[in-house]
Amino acid sequence: MAMKALILAGGLGTRLRPLTYRMPKPLVPLLGKPLVSHIIDPLPAEVDTVILAVSYMREALDEYFSTHDVGRKIILVNEEQPLGTGGAIRNVSHYLDDTFIAFNGDVVCSVDLNDMLRYHRSHGGIGTMALWQVEDPSAFGVVGRDIRGRITAFQEKPPKGEAISSSINAGVYIFEREIIDHIPSGVVSMERQVFPNVLGKGLHGYEFKGYWVDCGTRENILAAQRTLLDLGGGKVSPELIREDDAALVGTNMVLRAHLRGCRVGPHAYIEDDVLITKGAEVSESMVFKGALIEEGAQVHGSIIGPDCVVAKGEIVRDQVLART
Repeated sequence: MAMKALILAGGLGTRLRPLTYRMPKPLVPLLGKPLVSHIIDPLPAEVDTVILAVSYMREALDEYFSTHDVGRKIILVNEEQPLGTGGAIRNVSHYLDDTFIAFNGDVVCSVDLNDMLRYHRSHGGIGTMALWQVEDPSAFGVVGRDIRGRITAFQEKPPKGEAISSSINAGVYIFEREIIDHIPSGVVSMERQVFPNVLGKGLHGYEFKGYWVDCGTRENILAAQRTLLDLGGGKVSPELIREDDAALVGTNMVLRAHLRGCRVGPHAYIEDDVLITKGAEVSESMVFKGALIEEGAQVHGSIIGPDCVVAKGEIVRDQVLART
């Protein structure tokens, strides 16, 4: 039976500015494909339609999906104003007719959605929430469960040492359509205004292992890149031009770039038509199409946007650079 998936992608991407002044966050590349594709590609085969709740740079998303076949029907639904996670779900409710999967749009993770779907169907109830274990849950929404896996309590960003568990809401859900009946009109937070009110309807927690990254910030999207590269996602294009003993160190993804007497890596992503010149160093960074890293420059822990220039001898550390 066909299913639908919903991606909540209505944010402005403010924490990735200035890159996101010209590029919506769902289309920011992560190892050669947009962030949103890291959510779409692993969906179960029975998901034939993906709904994106969007509000920023809708035209760019329209253009991308009209020119790229992602193997599923894509429906973009605009939010005239931010509605929160709950309001966004209610805003697309006329497209949701049965069990559906929902994602916070920043999440890149290893959750096995087929197994999570089996868990949901076997446990019943109004929904299942993916859970991730962290050492310090004070910055997250924390979840308490009983021995059957049923969620019994929520804590939002508890003080250190006062969390009810180390399990946090991972931002991946499977819901029955009934959840919409519990979402009021207007701006609504699922986490604060809906989930605590549906515990009696059977909301379960599904814990998974592997990796989980909320890619809303520079440091986190680079952490996701590092994780995926270490899991074997690196490659070097045969069209890469290396001159004057340019060195690649560690695991990287380098497309059709030009490397001249420089050092690249570890954990670097270098796009087409990038030129990195003599004595320059790039590590733990993304360098997008057409950028120029001049002689002796250093780029570490940073994102360099399309066609940007890092000047001779300049040191760029822990920054996002992009043309506005």
